[in-house]
Amino acid sequence: MALQELLNYKYLTQEQLNGFDNYKYSARDTSPLSVYVMHPFWNWIVKFFPRWLAPNVMTFLGFLCTVVNFLLLSYYDWNFFASSGLPNTAPIPSWVWLCCAINIFLAYTLDGIDGKQARRIGLSGPLGELFDHGLDSYTAVLIPTCLYSIFGRNAIYSVPPIRMYYVCWMVFFNFYVSHWEKYNTGVLYLPWGYDLSMWGSTAMYLLTWWFGYQFWQRTLPLGITLGNMMEFVLHLSAMANTPMVIINVYNSYIQRTGKMRSFKEAMRPLWPLLSFIIIMLLWPFVSPNDIMEKDPRIMFMLSGTIFSNVSVSY
Repeated sequence: MALQELLNYKYLTQEQLNGFDNYKYSARDTSPLSVYVMHPFWNWIVKFFPRWLAPNVMTFLGFLCTVVNFLLLSYYDWNFFASSGLPNTAPIPSWVWLCCAINIFLAYTLDGIDGKQARRIGLSGPLGELFDHGLDSYTAVLIPTCLYSIFGRNAIYSVPPIRMYYVCWMVFFNFYVSHWEKYNTGVLYLPWGYDLSMWGSTAMYLLTWWFGYQFWQRTLPLGITLGNMMEFVLHLSAMANTPMVIINVYNSYIQRTGKMRSFKEAMRPLWPLLSFIIIMLLWPFVSPNDIMEKDPRIMFMLSGTIFSNVSVSY
């Protein structure tokens, strides 16, 4: 009886179903790397995919590539000590880094061509976009968590788990406000940092495969380590998008090109995120078991799972 009720439950109202018929996808990608390099490449490579291959299958395969990276690194480096160089720690096998580089580039490519495949075969629609958005929201935690294994928990050359946790939160915030921007403007302005981060991640995995994790254990002028530099770059790439989001939302009201929602309705999606931020950032400091030090991967994944749920709920 319970299964029958589950199958017959009306998850969407008629008003929501009608919205699918009126919805039109609108996005702008102004990143020079994307416009002049990646889109020509994606337009070329999508022609090699059979027309019977569903775009959602391509989306899911790309997502699975990031999942494979996460599972591999979880197996060899659950607590992020493998690349620390500390006694009694075994380094991650070099082939894993090569696999990670291939997988992240495949994920990037499939994410870039799934929409082109949909338009190519006439299957573009809001459900496909929602599926893509939901999986992308989960990779917001998978990708930075995997990068942390490159540096490990080294007190000199890397950052402690709590600071990596803050990096994950900056990625979450950047992802969320970009879609909040679309909620108010009707246009998804794709952040420049995404293309750079995917190319950067691929390059970092390849360097680690070729030179080993020791490559990252060096100090730059002024005493800045490569681990600190990565932390700064990730924070900067996430923060740089926020001013443009504010400007685009503001212009959509001034020029009356957006959804023209009331202030209360425009700000409504931000309250779940704010509540989530307060709870999850407070937790590591009040945890009686010092959860962030004992099992940071669990905290990363918990926050990423809840974030994905929150981000697809509006």
